[in-house]
Amino acid sequence: MDKSMLGDLDNLPEEDKLKMAAMIDQLQIRDSLRMYNALVERCFNDCVDTFKHKSLQKQEESCVRRCAEKFLKHSMRVGMRFAELNQGAATQD
Repeated sequence: MDKSMLGDLDNLPEEDKLKMAAMIDQLQIRDSLRMYNALVERCFNDCVDTFKHKSLQKQEESCVRRCAEKFLKHSMRVGMRFAELNQGAATQD
């Protein structure tokens, strides 16, 4: 976890800072898992048509790959835009 996230908590006792850091880490892990699960579910539902074979067909595999790439690029762009907005809001204060 980035310790700069706790910058406003300098007045807290060390034990509370550690608890807060652990909670933030847990929230970040939870959010990452949610994003991963959403990616898997969406791409699977969009790309996998049948269960006739043990493994994905070539067209299903390429569809899943494209879907995952789009999802991750979109997520990165949203994250970058969010960071830009946060930085802009911080400089306005």
